[in-house]
Amino acid sequence: MLKALDQIGEQALAYFEKKNAARERALEQSRTLIRQCSLTIRAIHREEEELAKEHLANAEAIVIALKKDLDTYPDIFHAGYTRDALKEFAEANITRALIVGDPLPTPEDLGIDFAPYLGGLGEAAGELRRRVLDMLRDGYSRDAERLLEAMDEIYSLLVTVDYPDAITGSLRRITDMVRGVTKRTRGDLTTSAQFHDLKKALQAYGADLESLPEDE
Repeated sequence: MLKALDQIGEQALAYFEKKNAARERALEQSRTLIRQCSLTIRAIHREEEELAKEHLANAEAIVIALKKDLDTYPDIFHAGYTRDALKEFAEANITRALIVGDPLPTPEDLGIDFAPYLGGLGEAAGELRRRVLDMLRDGYSRDAERLLEAMDEIYSLLVTVDYPDAITGSLRRITDMVRGVTKRTRGDLTTSAQFHDLKKALQAYGADLESLPEDE
């Protein structure tokens, strides 16, 4: 009996040693993945498309390695820090696609589950607002209208996902955020459009005045 316990103990220690090493690697990979995704989004806002693609390629390689390393330890793969990193990966890919006008990547395209994907989709709405505000600094833009429409569609989807946070990864909080940023963005865009129309009307009025004959 005691010999059996000794063997079980040795096997357990060997298993936990390997699992702990996998966990440590996953923590480092997750941190690196989040950093690459942050650099991707920064490059997107700076309109550095090739740099954004480079960072995304690095991020994708990390996701592939992460899934391979944790294939034996699904509980670590589904841990909070790993899921947060995958959510950032989804956000970076979705943000880039929506801003440049590429097709929206699917969860299958990214190789991730629905929970981090939907979380990343919601977080991308915040980046779209940032992009819209950058556009409006240069005046009203039709492209800003396109991004607002994307934000509306994101919210329309997320608000239908009414399941416990334990399943969706705190998606309700993200959905509330999307509702707020979409509402504020619509107000900013409406104000910009009204100012644009007023400016055009004043320019047209000024042109009409210049065309009038001068009094002799």
